[in-house]
Formats: sequence, structure tokens, C-alpha cells
Amino acid sequence: RSHPDVHRYSVETVQWYPHDTGMFTSSSFDKTLKIWDTNTLQPADVFHFEGTVYSHHMSPVATKHCLIAVGTKSPKVQLCDLKSGSCSHILQGHRQEVLAVSWSPRHEYILATASADSRVKLWDVRRASGCLSTLDQHNGEKSKSSSEAASTAHNGRVNGLCYTNDGLHLLTIGTDDRMRLWNSSTGENTLVNYGKVCNESRKGLKFTVSCGCNPDFAFVPYSSTIAVYTIFTGELITMLRGHYSTVNCCVLQPNFQELYSGSKDCNILAWIPTLRDPVPDDISEKSPTEQHLNPAYEDAWSSSDDEG
Repeated sequence: RSHPDVHRYSVETVQWYPHDTGMFTSSSFDKTLKIWDTNTLQPADVFHFEGTVYSHHMSPVATKHCLIAVGTKSPKVQLCDLKSGSCSHILQGHRQEVLAVSWSPRHEYILATASADSRVKLWDVRRASGCLSTLDQHNGEKSKSSSEAASTAHNGRVNGLCYTNDGLHLLTIGTDDRMRLWNSSTGENTLVNYGKVCNESRKGLKFTVSCGCNPDFAFVPYSSTIAVYTIFTGELITMLRGHYSTVNCCVLQPNFQELYSGSKDCNILAWIPTLRDPVPDDISEKSPTEQHLNPAYEDAWSSSDDEG
């Protein structure tokens, strides 16, 4: 806290530069987005905004642009250009504050944004004519007279976004205690039922998905726990318990399959999957009880603290 360049209020998002670890970014309720030099731990640049910054994101696959999407208290999505050091574009279409932003891991110009206006919009940032689509939880089945309601993704504030690793689907979460899975190409609600997903956050909720697992999992902060769901069936696999207060965020380190979670209890916990005993080469002489093995895909996550 004694660092002269520290954020003055709550830090909402931190992200490494996608192509190397020489730089990282952070944004805060102090209305700034800071670009940090990892070696010196000094800001290389600072972007200032008129309102609270809820979320920012750099594309993991971009090769032709260096844009950072920023969601703030303004309904306008800001695109900050690292090359020029200025906010080069503004995306207009939301009616309330933008709580979450996420670039597609499949197409470098496609951006998803979520707002307190209950809407999720998909953008091609090369277009000047507005968003590509607004996700509709009812898949267009409501009457034209209620088209205003039909164009919402949730029945409350939408404060979380996460693409699957292949970019083919998009997960959203809202304060209506629902999580939805969308086809990112067609914008269709796949109608996967995850049940009640408790979400009382007034700001952005950071959740994540697995990488290289079968089936794929979603790790979602759920009060003081982390709920683990199978993405395409909606099954609740387990609840990770270890925090003493509300969990705000979680992120996966795919190389080691480690999950990290941050909470209002001022702790960061590391979670690792429980390793199963290897299958013996010849189990024909084993008893039926000894022959029984849990399926490899069955979830068995634990806190690394438990192993101490």
C-alpha cells in the first residue's frame, strides 16, 4: 500500500499481457486502468475514465490490434489502444453501466459485453453500425408487442461473462440467480438448466471454465463457496469450501490445472484436482471392490491448504 502508484480503491481486474509476462494490466474503482512494466513494477501508461471501472480485457488471440475493452459506470464500452495510448473507439448500445467484457478466443475482433440493463451484446469492433446482436433469453419466442423484454439475456443485472476455450459458446451470469449458455455464432440460448446460481454481487463477478477436461467444467463463485458445474449438462458436481466470506473471483491456471480464488476474507486459495491411483496393468486377480475405479472425469478438487 505504500507504493506511490498503487490504486486508491478496490482493484476489480488484473490481467497479464497475453503474449508475454513483461507487462500486465489492472483496473480499479479509482476510475483508472494501469499498464504495468513487470520488471520495474512501474506504470508504463495510465488511462483515466469518468466513472468506476468494473472490468477490462485484452484479446488472447489478437495479432492485428492491441485494444483493451473496458466496462465502466458509463453505458459506453471504451476501447483503449496500447499502441497509441488513447481511447480509440466507443461502442454505444447499452443503457446502463457495463459490468463485464470479454473478447472471443476464436475471433480477434469479436467482443461480448454485459450490462446492468439485463442485456448481453456481441460486437465486431471493426463495424461502425452498432452491435452484431443482442442475446435473447427467449430465443425470439415472445410476441412482437413485448420485443423490449424479449431482447434481454437475464431478468436482472448481467455481471459475468466467460467464453468456452474454443470460443463456440458463451456463459453469462446475472442477478436473477441464473447462468445461461449461448451459442456464440447464432446467439441462441441453449437452455441448459444449472438451477439456482446464487449471485448477489453489485459489481462484476469473475468466473472461469476448465481447459482440457472431459467434460468441461465451469467454476462459479457462489456466496462463500465455488460451485463446479458441467457446462453442457448443467449438473452441479461439487461445492469447493474453504473461504470464510463472499468469493469474488476465480481463475484457472491451465498448465497445472490449478484453480485460484479470491474472497472478501482477504485470502487467495489454490485448488488442485485430487490425483487418482494409476490403473494397474492387470486387474484380473483383483477383487470386485478393488477393481472399482471412479471415472476419470469425475470431479475431485481440493484446496492445496488441505495437504499441509
